[in-house]
Amino acid sequence: MTYSTMLLHLQVGVSNMPLLKAAADFSELFRADVIGVSACQPSSIPNGDGYTSGILIEECRDELEQETTGAETEFRKALHGRVPHLTWRSCVGFSWPADYIVEQARAADLIMTSPEQNGSMFDRSRQVSIADLVMLAGRPVLIVPASVDSVDLEHVVVCWKDTRESRRAISDALPLLKKARYVTLVELAGTADLPAVRDRLAEVIGWLGRHGITAEALAETPNDDDATRLGDIARDMGAGVLVAGAYGHSRVREWAFGGVTRSLLHHPGCCALLSH
Repeated sequence: MTYSTMLLHLQVGVSNMPLLKAAADFSELFRADVIGVSACQPSSIPNGDGYTSGILIEECRDELEQETTGAETEFRKALHGRVPHLTWRSCVGFSWPADYIVEQARAADLIMTSPEQNGSMFDRSRQVSIADLVMLAGRPVLIVPASVDSVDLEHVVVCWKDTRESRRAISDALPLLKKARYVTLVELAGTADLPAVRDRLAEVIGWLGRHGITAEALAETPNDDDATRLGDIARDMGAGVLVAGAYGHSRVREWAFGGVTRSLLHHPGCCALLSH
């Protein structure tokens, strides 16, 4: 298993250069083709009579199409000569942007994107829900924060829970883990559960070993919430990538109480590979 094709989601109206630099390095590492994609939706803010002017919609569409062309130009300029094969796809329409990107993921092994954006509630035209991508794509999503312009595989930390989502995530991350120099599995649990947790982690490490991956385990009781403690561990270890299963609890609970998934969607301290 490898990442032979990546789907690279670019935002429109802003520079995507850090993401493009990371994608170029990642593509060279795996000799992967790259499909660039952007999707946006013309704003439909109602006027006083409850209707949106057709002229305003067309003006918004024209502006978005120009910005989409700009994103494609940046994409091709940054990756030309560094990627085996480039493809570009885009859509300016009234369907949900995330749905269009999910459709394009059928031909990709991995999606790369930037963190969830917190833009104006009155202009959703340029925003894509990264949470929806993670939930619907059926592919792992690698989130690259703006402060990162390369994918550092010196140390990869796997946030482990004995759940379907974690099993899916670690399986999706196998090509990446094989390239890492150090791999650490981390599970947070109550003190009484730690012996059982260590036994489970030992089994997962054995499974990774049969895939040619050497890993270590860390089981501990958090003093803070899980998201804060995992962030501290990743920072202390100098992790370049965090691997995690997304939405192990109900999605409503994640949004209501924060949660590891929400933290990684919005404010990842390093690259985060999420699977659902």
